[in-house]
Amino acid sequence: MFGHKAITAMKGPFSAPGDYIYFKSQVPLHKIPIGTKQWRYYDFGPKVVSPLICIPGTAGTADVYYKQIMSLSMKGYRVISVDIPRVWNHHEWIQAFEKFLDAIDVHHIHLYGTSLGGFLAQLFAQHRPRRVRSLILSNSFLDTRSFSAAMPWAPVVSWTPSFLLKRYVLTGIRDGPHEPFIADSVDFVVSQVETLSREDLASRLTLTVDAASVGPLLLSDSFITIMDTNDYCAIPQQLKDQLGERYPEARRAYLKTGGDFPFLSRPDEVNLHLQLHLRRVGVEARPDLIQGISRGGSGASPSEENDKGEDPDDPPKDDGEITKDPSTDSQLHPAPESSESHSLDDQLLSNARVCHFVNENMLVPFLPHLWEILFLYLLSLNLGALYITLSYSWNFRQVV
Repeated sequence: MFGHKAITAMKGPFSAPGDYIYFKSQVPLHKIPIGTKQWRYYDFGPKVVSPLICIPGTAGTADVYYKQIMSLSMKGYRVISVDIPRVWNHHEWIQAFEKFLDAIDVHHIHLYGTSLGGFLAQLFAQHRPRRVRSLILSNSFLDTRSFSAAMPWAPVVSWTPSFLLKRYVLTGIRDGPHEPFIADSVDFVVSQVETLSREDLASRLTLTVDAASVGPLLLSDSFITIMDTNDYCAIPQQLKDQLGERYPEARRAYLKTGGDFPFLSRPDEVNLHLQLHLRRVGVEARPDLIQGISRGGSGASPSEENDKGEDPDDPPKDDGEITKDPSTDSQLHPAPESSESHSLDDQLLSNARVCHFVNENMLVPFLPHLWEILFLYLLSLNLGALYITLSYSWNFRQVV
């Protein structure tokens, strides 16, 4: 049956972590329409630095990478975290993402994708090779065939009620017991699933089962890092092995534990590997610009410098969102010390090394009870049809 922890968390109250509340108070959420698509994203760090763009999985939002934004921006890197927009095939994704990059005036990028986000990152690197300088792939895959075979009700996903889609997505989250940090990461992601609309969920599930596979990349394996967890995740081990075989010379990052969401449960390790990757592929951090950048100051992209219709000293909106391209809100003051977030010192970074990924005894909780969902959906349709038939028969008898 569905993981009881995930379902309980979905129904019960959720208390946001203190560092997330601080993040929301410091980093503005941007919402901009581009064509027919609505983009929701965070963009933080010196604008002169080639950005790391984070793409979440099916259950994620731009918010799930808040720990990476806080940590890496303080070290002088620019981090952009996006929601997957409401697109219905992979060709539409590639076009929409390219328009988004054009709109925020970003040309060369480094992509960090987890699960479905990693698959979409690879597709974009395949079809737009001049824009993608490097890839970090976490718990990801190369094609969608196994997901399509496991979801026979895919043709009706766009009509499926929201609560069934949410339950189906949460099915992939492993049931407890969890380590405390992993349990917290699950709770946070479940709270984000609650914010997604039926159309958002249907779109993401459609991308998961839409027939597609990653072709050869022009990007050298030396510019790819594969960062997988070594305990369990929703992506079958066979698919992760296929990814490793496709990029045999890619760097491997070893995460002993972390579950499906290591960017939340093991943020220090993930941030360390991200920083090592960016250094290795030649991204030069600009910590000297962290304190020097202010609203409307140097370092902003041209689109941001044009966005001066509002007073830079005006306070942000109550919900922390802005609907235009961001001003240069790239100065993040250190968050208060908390047990939830710990930073690594420079000595750990200099002594750290990327080791080969060894995976043993994976537990694969992969999307059970598909027919149960299909049965509930078809039952609702049949009951509706029966009601209409009986109602019509009763009215007809009264007329006769």
